[in-house]
Amino acid sequence: MEPLRRATLVEATMAEIGRAGSLDITVSQIAKRAGVSSALAHHYFGGKETLILAAMRQLLTDYGVEVRQALSPANGHRDRLRAIVCAGFSKDHFRRDTIATWLNFYVLAQRSDEALRLLSVYHKRLHSNLVHDLRPLVGPRAGDVARRLAGLIDGLYLHHALRNDGTTGPQAAAQVCAALENELSKANENG
Repeated sequence: MEPLRRATLVEATMAEIGRAGSLDITVSQIAKRAGVSSALAHHYFGGKETLILAAMRQLLTDYGVEVRQALSPANGHRDRLRAIVCAGFSKDHFRRDTIATWLNFYVLAQRSDEALRLLSVYHKRLHSNLVHDLRPLVGPRAGDVARRLAGLIDGLYLHHALRNDGTTGPQAAAQVCAALENELSKANENG
């Protein structure tokens, strides 16, 4: 039962962050949504920050699985880059509660060393994955291009979280892929 309850509490944490749009939630609200007592939630996680960190670990784990699945059939560096981008904007990742959790995770990282460490791990992995496939295509510009693409990905999440303008995951992925193609065409022009 414990793993199931923990998973339910993690899902409830993301749902509550999505509902509130902020970290202004309580363990009691999370527990109620999960259908467990507040005491049980405290027993499993100790407090709200630990629940939020567990939610982010779950999102990062799910994202990693999605990236690996997307990379499996990819053929060549360009396809691998598109797969990485599309995994980040899949229907499971580009939804209100997930986006709100990411946005608030960035806020939490400003005051929590553990959140900052997790965020740093995510940024380093994304950068490394992008650079790995950009280097054969753009050479020494790979690090700079990877930073621009990662910034665009973060920016599209932020824009969607703040405006909820109806942009879909595939539309957001297409914007990043268009920027990628622009970077690749620059590399081809410069020889």
